[in-house]
Amino acid sequence: MSPTTTTTTTTTTAATLRPRSRRDDLIGLAGFLLAVFAVAAAAGAVTADSVATWYQTLNRPAFTPPDGVFAPVWTALYAAMAVAGWRVWRKVGFSGGRNALTLFAIQLLLNGAWSFLFFGAREIGIALIDIVVLLLVIAATTASFWRIDRIAGVLFIPYLLWVGYATALNAGIWLLN
Repeated sequence: MSPTTTTTTTTTTAATLRPRSRRDDLIGLAGFLLAVFAVAAAAGAVTADSVATWYQTLNRPAFTPPDGVFAPVWTALYAAMAVAGWRVWRKVGFSGGRNALTLFAIQLLLNGAWSFLFFGAREIGIALIDIVVLLLVIAATTASFWRIDRIAGVLFIPYLLWVGYATALNAGIWLLN
């Protein structure tokens, strides 16, 4: 190689990914919304019967919010979660965001599993284990998203805080029952 010859290395970064069309971006957003709200719908179906019956018979901590608070809070959190996942996908794709998006999928599954464990199976203690693991995975997802897209990381912070609160609530219910 002569002194005037240069070698060029191509790396895959957000800047070198194939540009997506607006249509592709909207389809991606719809996919994230669909995935997140499908889990929410399945969890809601399991929760609905128990909230009106079994849950009302439980001893609950004094810091338990009114039942009407849960649906609007979770709806906003699920929407923010979907947008955060979409932003990461949009910035680095599935291959570039493999670790972050895998964490996203794991937390989504743990989130859905909690409703099945707590409300469906009425296993408060096992649900507590699930939600503690969920909280740790949400924290890891938040940090991972933050490194890729700060807005995506910020969108996960209210979810992290709410699940921290829900963990304390689950623990309180477990201790009182």
